[in-house]
Amino acid sequence: MADSASHPLLDLLREQSLIDDLQLEEAAQELAKNDRPAFQIVQELGILDRDTLLQAIANHMGAEVVEITNETVTDELKEIVSAETAKNFRCVPAALEDGVLKVALADPLDPSRIDEMGFVIPFPIQMVVADPAAVEEAIHAAYGGGGIDIESGIAEILEELGVEADAFDGKEIVQISDDALDLSKDFHQSPIVKFVNLVLTQAVQDRASDIHFEPFENEYKIRYRVDGALYEMTPPPSSLAMPIASRIKIMSNLNISERRLPQDGRITVQLSGRQVDLRVSTLPTSWGESVVLRVLDRTAVTLELESLGFPQEILEYTQKTIDQPNGIFVVTGPTGCGKTTTLYSCLRRVNRPGSKLLTVEDPVEFDIEGIMQVPVKESVGMTFAAGLRAFLRQDPDIIMVGEMRDLETSQIAIQASLTGHLVLSTLHTNDAPGTVTRLTDMGVEPFLVSSTLVGVMGQRLVRTICARCKTPFEPTETQLNHLNLSPNDIGDKSFHYGKGCHDCNDSGYRGRKGIFELLRVTDSIRSLINERAPSMVLKHKAVEEGMMTLRDDGLRSVFEGVTTIEEVLKYT
Repeated sequence: MADSASHPLLDLLREQSLIDDLQLEEAAQELAKNDRPAFQIVQELGILDRDTLLQAIANHMGAEVVEITNETVTDELKEIVSAETAKNFRCVPAALEDGVLKVALADPLDPSRIDEMGFVIPFPIQMVVADPAAVEEAIHAAYGGGGIDIESGIAEILEELGVEADAFDGKEIVQISDDALDLSKDFHQSPIVKFVNLVLTQAVQDRASDIHFEPFENEYKIRYRVDGALYEMTPPPSSLAMPIASRIKIMSNLNISERRLPQDGRITVQLSGRQVDLRVSTLPTSWGESVVLRVLDRTAVTLELESLGFPQEILEYTQKTIDQPNGIFVVTGPTGCGKTTTLYSCLRRVNRPGSKLLTVEDPVEFDIEGIMQVPVKESVGMTFAAGLRAFLRQDPDIIMVGEMRDLETSQIAIQASLTGHLVLSTLHTNDAPGTVTRLTDMGVEPFLVSSTLVGVMGQRLVRTICARCKTPFEPTETQLNHLNLSPNDIGDKSFHYGKGCHDCNDSGYRGRKGIFELLRVTDSIRSLINERAPSMVLKHKAVEEGMMTLRDDGLRSVFEGVTTIEEVLKYT
């Protein structure tokens, strides 16, 4: 029975003894068959009336029930809650009383939205409960339309152009004026400007980390990556490829006439009062230019060590390590695993008035106040090594190198460490012990590695199970074998997965978390480094001394119900 009552509203009604098992089963079956709100289904089946349902939700939330009409949202309230905020969060402002804004949600059982709204609404927020259908109607009446719809956006663009999609050649709209890049102010702009703004807005609202514009022989794809997985938008006509690429180039101050060479740029846009940076990369292909945008949403990243999800022992060692006056601390892992976020969080912690911090990065992803940040530009000779060499004459205390990718950079970093500087950097290796082997393979002498390296953190990002559709299950023997576990090892520990729901786009996952391993460079590890021991020997010794491997930390997250077996197997 627990499995059938997977919707929060049905669970709530069962907890309050307002629904019996037979009604619960009937409602759950109807919910599984129809893509209609549970609130509506419970009323249609005659189980409970609207007022009883609203009061049950209000009792659960500790909130009051209010009536929402099309006249509820006054002009004053519209100025506080913008159309974009109302549509994005599916909410309406009900009243402003004593400096507190009362807000009704179309999904009142998703109060986490209140915390997110706190970033864009300049008043304390109090949640109230109202009929979800009335809230949706009030959003439409007060602000017009629903949320962003890419498909209708394409249709409107083609209609504005006054041509059929197949007939359009894109020649007339390449030259576009570059107005202020506030994505909400596109009412009088050209169709391509509106379309690009629409795509960027949709992707940022869906928490995308990358947006891909990809031309092929007979189609033009737009995909975006959320929590590490790629999702495809409704594809526009392939004839829009060139004007879309040109518009993005104009926004990022790139040369729109250069289509034979890769280019890199940056865009800063305003979205719902938030500043979002987009890192732009263009690449010539057989069928046109591929454009990829990396989304750097400052409000979505909390650069605090305590908020990154480190196990307590790793957090304590990391804090102790970065407080040392000299040495090299390396974070390792594949591209996109959060290495830069970890290093930025370390920098934020040691960024004090009494210390001078310098970074050389490719590119600078986030601007941090009080830190001198230098971007790499190899075309003019500004490499990691050149930046590091210059840093040593700038009297720094702490240096961050984006990546130690060659012998010269590694040697200068070691020299900086030996002359009394703390150096933070990244490397691309499969695990923490592999960093030592990688440095010696580059040509760095083992005695230099052992005398300067103070710690190596390996990390990965795994997707977390969607809280809305999280479901327990019994793992099969095959799944346990993949993890090298037996039924005796797991005891009474529970396993979970996400069934898939609207909140997570039916993926079963929403958000990501880090899993970590930390190689402490102890005296015994230093001895092995000097002996040029292979990484497997280093790993065995580190595990003997208490290192938790990536797989072990992943299993901890599985047992805590945070992620799935599949995610841990995929990344470890």
